[in-house]
Amino acid sequence: MNVQNIQNKEEEMLRLLEKLVNIDSGSYDKEGVDQVGEVLIPYFRELEYEIDVKEEERLGNHIICRPKGTKPTILIACHMDTVFEKGTAVERPFFIKGKRAYGPGVIDMKASLVSVIYALKLLKEHCLDVYQHVQIMLTSDEEIGSPTSRALIEKEAKGKHYALVMEPARKDGSVVTSRRGNGRYVITVHGRAAHSGIEPEKGRSAIEELAHKIVKLHNLNNHNKGISVNVGMIAGGNAVNTISDTAIGHMDVRVSTVEQAKELESKIERICATSDVHGTTIELTGDISRPPMVKNSQIEELYRIVQQVGAEIGMKIKDSKTGGGSDASFTAAMGIPTIDGLGPIGGYAHSDKEYLEIASFTERTLLLAKIIERLVNCQRYSNKVVSRFFV
Repeated sequence: MNVQNIQNKEEEMLRLLEKLVNIDSGSYDKEGVDQVGEVLIPYFRELEYEIDVKEEERLGNHIICRPKGTKPTILIACHMDTVFEKGTAVERPFFIKGKRAYGPGVIDMKASLVSVIYALKLLKEHCLDVYQHVQIMLTSDEEIGSPTSRALIEKEAKGKHYALVMEPARKDGSVVTSRRGNGRYVITVHGRAAHSGIEPEKGRSAIEELAHKIVKLHNLNNHNKGISVNVGMIAGGNAVNTISDTAIGHMDVRVSTVEQAKELESKIERICATSDVHGTTIELTGDISRPPMVKNSQIEELYRIVQQVGAEIGMKIKDSKTGGGSDASFTAAMGIPTIDGLGPIGGYAHSDKEYLEIASFTERTLLLAKIIERLVNCQRYSNKVVSRFFV
């Protein structure tokens, strides 16, 4: 199993990628996300996986692909949704220019979906049964914080020895071993409307109250410690000469440790528990929905294995940390050794410049196949050693 074996599949992989990219699958586009799933399911059936479709009423369905007759020890997590609105794929469909492929969702993470399929196919074609020790999760709502898939991911991750998450690699090819936790809050302030010229004294400004809260919340920032608080969207009032009776703020928060998350949640709740403007009331909703992915000794050991496998096929693998969230946070928080950023290399995700480095498409697919092979064989060797020890 070498580079040439997978490079021969490049054209075939690009055709499947084009098909996926040209399907709109924004997180709230249930029809489109389910269509992506319908394209992928036959490939996993061909690999003799059992398909378990978890129906969702409002968002796209989740798909679990389990090997038959074996207890999988590796979980591979992927998502089918993108951030793009319906109609984007028609406006700017998949195309190749030079050494790059472009299109909505091409790197985040439709190239990774193809990569997983062809890594498993490569293992099967070389009569390596290790692919039967891998369970695949295809979720539909990662881009909006995994509201319906988190519990499912955590349920399916129980008992797994490793989690491999297929977010794209960084631009320099780095995998991800650390992520900040993140969450979203909505602050809704209710006041009392009044005409600002005729009877301003009767009004209670919801906008003024929200302004007080924004200042206090932003004072929680500590960028040196990796704590970020940002009220990034606000709305309120309906006329310039009317004291506003309603104001809404949308807040994004990021933390680097579990302890920071608990402390920050408590501080946010305290700030929003009392009003600065008499006569206004505050509603706070939301939470820190993704825990931080902290690089511990287990993740460090898994990273070393990835490095070793990469070196054997001529790839120098570095690691990185990022402030962005992913489903890797869930498995890492459960104590499962987790590596993220195992997808192909690209850039400008979530924008109209999003691209895939085509050369990395097959390279990272081979890397994934080799990692699976190494991890399963390591487990087998470890089990044999344990068995001999207890004989």
